[in-house]
Amino acid sequence: MDLVNGLLNWVGTPAMVASLLLFYPPYYLFKTCYFFLSWLFPEDVAGKVVLITGASSGIGEQLAYQYAMKRASLVLVARRESSLRQVADRAIELGARDVIVLPGDVANPDDCKRCVQTAISHYDKLDHLVCNAGIASVGAFQDILDVKNYSSQLAANAALIYFFETLRTELGSEIGITIVTPGWIESEMSKGKYLKEQGEMEVDQEMRDAQIGLFPVEYAKNCARAMVQAACQGERYLTVPAWFRTMYLWRVFAPEIVETCYRLLYMHGHGARQTDAPSKTMAEAGGKQLLYPPSLLSDDVKTD
Repeated sequence: MDLVNGLLNWVGTPAMVASLLLFYPPYYLFKTCYFFLSWLFPEDVAGKVVLITGASSGIGEQLAYQYAMKRASLVLVARRESSLRQVADRAIELGARDVIVLPGDVANPDDCKRCVQTAISHYDKLDHLVCNAGIASVGAFQDILDVKNYSSQLAANAALIYFFETLRTELGSEIGITIVTPGWIESEMSKGKYLKEQGEMEVDQEMRDAQIGLFPVEYAKNCARAMVQAACQGERYLTVPAWFRTMYLWRVFAPEIVETCYRLLYMHGHGARQTDAPSKTMAEAGGKQLLYPPSLLSDDVKTD
């Protein structure tokens, strides 16, 4: 085994690089042709059933409107029933064929099963499932308290992409899966609603400024439009805004530079608060007035 691995260390790497160089041009041509065909002939979702979690605000709300304009039937899921009903009314005005409001918490497995079963029982089918609900947690590792199941939650979040990639392999072409990796998007998270160290939801716009810094924030409407388009075209991955994909190249080819930049922008001095990070100072110096949507500059944030 050592001999085989030693041989592959010398021969395998150049052989793999050479095969990639030979394979990539025809593969890229195929991908380009497929992209144009899917762009010309996207899936028609009129009359199809779409279940959206986290639909009471932010990206989920805008997703409901985008599907509504394509005349889909909607199943809207979130914890806040009053907000859901407002979204449902607006979706009907925009052209949705039918809307069901299902209050529920996706952190509860029973609620998840109930929502899916209700949608299928009502419509006899479920065409698009949009897993959009989520929360953000901020804070230094050393400040995180021993909250029940917190480590399991963080591990699950980190593994989501790999989980769906594995699921895509198992399902093959039977069910399409589009994995969306958004950057900073207009939502309650970017308005400062976070899961704090104590495990409770709080609104902290100073922490928001420290986290976002000088990154431009994309409108939720634009993000939702791109997500629906990607799903209808059968795309495997989507990053919004698109320029965020270049960050991956930096992490692959110059990880030390990325780590240094993060440390300079987001790390505060010993004994200082997290909100004393240089990124917050830059944002308050005028950057957020230029780079943040008007809704982020408002204090009107739902705290429930």
